[in-house]
Amino acid sequence: MDEILQEILGNIEKYYTDKIKKYGATPKGVDWKDEKGQFIRFEQLSKIFDMNEPFSVADIGCGYGKFADFLDKNFSNYTYFGYDLSSEMVSKALELYSHKQNVFFRHISSLEEIDQAGYVVASGIFNVKIHYSEAKWLFYIFTTLELMNKRSIKGFAFNMLTKYSDREYMKEYLYYADPLFIFDYCKRNFSKKVALIHDYELYEFTILVRK
Repeated sequence: MDEILQEILGNIEKYYTDKIKKYGATPKGVDWKDEKGQFIRFEQLSKIFDMNEPFSVADIGCGYGKFADFLDKNFSNYTYFGYDLSSEMVSKALELYSHKQNVFFRHISSLEEIDQAGYVVASGIFNVKIHYSEAKWLFYIFTTLELMNKRSIKGFAFNMLTKYSDREYMKEYLYYADPLFIFDYCKRNFSKKVALIHDYELYEFTILVRK
């Protein structure tokens, strides 16, 4: 199964490297429509943080580091660690944010390379299933969620496209999850304190898992 996981990660890396090469450090460079949507997603993910104390956050699939920009505008006492499979993404992130003393980036080839942090977040990393079957894609999702749980001290948050999207706009290469199934999985496997956020204007949902 490790071989399957590494194959999936390799194809994800190629997909997003092609995007950043084509579009640069823009929302389209990480396969998002626009900056407004990016910041709506960041706002939902940031609901996992306790703003009353300093915190550290590991961002899996950080892209060119735009979440660090959001944190800088909305929080003061934090340390950010961005991880990405694409060296092109990490190079662009370092170019943009290496001057910040509380922001760090690392290129990884395996999920196991991610260090422990107060919180772990992931935005968009479960969306592009490419050609994989649902069974293989769920294996990738569950393996990643298990690692997010292990690496987070206080909790983790992630988003996924929802199966409640308008059918005429759904695309074959994207994965649309059942939010109730994912909520139930997290509730049964990770914590009693799980929140499902599905009331914002994008065709997706966010899960918060608190410990």
